[in-house]
Amino acid sequence: MPRYLLLPLLLALPCAFADTTEPPASAHDLSYSVGASLGERLRNEMPELQLDALIQGLQQAYANKPLAISQARREAILSQHEAQASEAAEQSQVEMLMALETRYLATERARAGVRELPEGVLVTELVKGNGASPRADGRVQVRYVGKLPDGSVFDQSEQPQWFSLKSVIEGWQVALPQMAVGAKWRVVIPSAKSYGADGAGDLIPPFTPLIFEIELLGVAD
Repeated sequence: MPRYLLLPLLLALPCAFADTTEPPASAHDLSYSVGASLGERLRNEMPELQLDALIQGLQQAYANKPLAISQARREAILSQHEAQASEAAEQSQVEMLMALETRYLATERARAGVRELPEGVLVTELVKGNGASPRADGRVQVRYVGKLPDGSVFDQSEQPQWFSLKSVIEGWQVALPQMAVGAKWRVVIPSAKSYGADGAGDLIPPFTPLIFEIELLGVAD
């Protein structure tokens, strides 16, 4: 056979092998695959399970044999476990958010020009004021922008706004009396002095520090 005729035949061999289909799965292989898949999922989701008891329950239920634990008791046990797992996941989420806030505040605290006020409120003077300072129970006229740590804006004043200091979040109540009219400050407020563990609807997640640029325009009693 001429050599040039062998080449197409050799190239066709891998395609012939690739087209070979897998034989149908046996009952054993299907059962094993289901068990392995279930085992992998349970290992990740419920690592505390006792395998002997798990297999016993599976065998008895699959064979429709009398079960060692009543249905009512099983449902109570599973409900209790689900509640505990949900609580643990929530606690883990809380710890993660608190750790993120701690790291963020530590980074902010280390920035040049940052001064820490009582209650952990961090301020940076952007523009120096030379007017009067507000009273703790007074009113202030301000222009401001509020941001989350990722830089997204959650609130801002289009026009100067008047507020009673008694009606604003605690972080403002700490920072504003330290300002003088004409001043503009960058103010970082820990979540404990803003919206805390609850957050504020869809705008502010729990345990989120807030960053404001506040310009104090006027004060009144």
